Amino acid sequence: MTPGSTLSLSGERFTAVYRLSGTAAEVEARARAICLEQTVEFPEALIPNQAIRTQIVGTIAEIEPCSSNRSGTNSSTGQTTSSSPDSSTSHGTDSMSSASGSSDSADPDSSDESPCSFEVSIRYPIETAGREFTQLLNVLFGNVALQPGVRLQRIELPPALLQHYQGPRFGIAGLRQQLGITDRPLLCTALKPMGLSPTELAEMAYRLALGGIDLIKDDHGLSDQTFCPFDERVSRCAEAIARANQQTGRTSLYLPNITAPADELNARAERARERGAGGLLLCPGLTGLDSLRRLAADDQIALPILSHPALLGGLSLGPSQGLAHGLLFGTLTRLAGADATIFPSFGGRFAFTAAECQAIAAAAKAPLAGLAPIWPVPAGGMRLEQVPELVTFYGRDSMLLIGGDLHAGEELTARCQAFLRLVRKAPEQTPKD
Repeated sequence: MTPGSTLSLSGERFTAVYRLSGTAAEVEARARAICLEQTVEFPEALIPNQAIRTQIVGTIAEIEPCSSNRSGTNSSTGQTTSSSPDSSTSHGTDSMSSASGSSDSADPDSSDESPCSFEVSIRYPIETAGREFTQLLNVLFGNVALQPGVRLQRIELPPALLQHYQGPRFGIAGLRQQLGITDRPLLCTALKPMGLSPTELAEMAYRLALGGIDLIKDDHGLSDQTFCPFDERVSRCAEAIARANQQTGRTSLYLPNITAPADELNARAERARERGAGGLLLCPGLTGLDSLRRLAADDQIALPILSHPALLGGLSLGPSQGLAHGLLFGTLTRLAGADATIFPSFGGRFAFTAAECQAIAAAAKAPLAGLAPIWPVPAGGMRLEQVPELVTFYGRDSMLLIGGDLHAGEELTARCQAFLRLVRKAPEQTPKD
């Protein structure tokens, strides 16, 4: 490549919005460093060609003080929106915006001297991501994930990049059609505890299906253990739920956990389908998000996929590090092809806030270049008494996952029937904005 030549690129870019802290000058310097780190990973002064400098290196589109500098809250939802950003931005800072609000008066938090939080929008050429989900994730957050004080808030992907991703095969509408349910949230539960035999779990699955649970999944701790072999468990549980469906006239689905080593994952999914599974449970934090994409795109498997958050929590906890909740559990999980995303709801035994949960639910269903919206699945110690609040908060297009509380008190099938009654008579079924 000669010094005056150019690269044959489309000029289209995608955007990553990061949250950084420091003075305005410190944040701008760090943003410039991210532009280099996430693309060429090379000293700027040593870049050998102007074309690489202007066409490959990320560009800063905007630096804006966060609303939390004024209000004490983080307004980011972590949602992804599709866009076709202007490709003319050159390497460097194009705007240093003031904080939004009704007052234009000086804010000491956003001065050059006072540290505060900023949202920094950086745009990368779509060609840097290639056509691979793994490389897209690498450009968005690969190396900077190793640095403290960087949080990826949301992304904006143009249609030219989104065309490479099939996304969910079923989503909300497809799963409703498969179950024949149009007017209420879906009911989900897990087969547990670990240590029960396949026969015992199958009996439990039968009673859960008789009680009206729509999706009955393995607990994510069930794998292929000697006390509960995968093939036997799947066969017995699928048969038990099919028997219950014949009796009730309803459709309940069994979703075995197929999380497995890379060289066994697809074979396990195929065996689950052959043995009558109605869907699959996968922990992409353990297997990798791209394994989820591969399963969702496999026409020979073609089953709804429920994503479990195991091992993902460490990527999202803390306001100044990792990935925003809506982005991780909503956007990226949906882009990878999950039809439903489990996350710990507020009011349970985990630490997610109502605002973080709402961001996940919003990102799961926000418009995204034709990709199907997916089911938000609040979970993590939910109880029957919380059902009215959950329905009001998450809306009709949600899947409520209650596990241990179904086994408390009266007989299991009766508790499931009570769960169904609570959902059906719950008040307003419209999610909060």
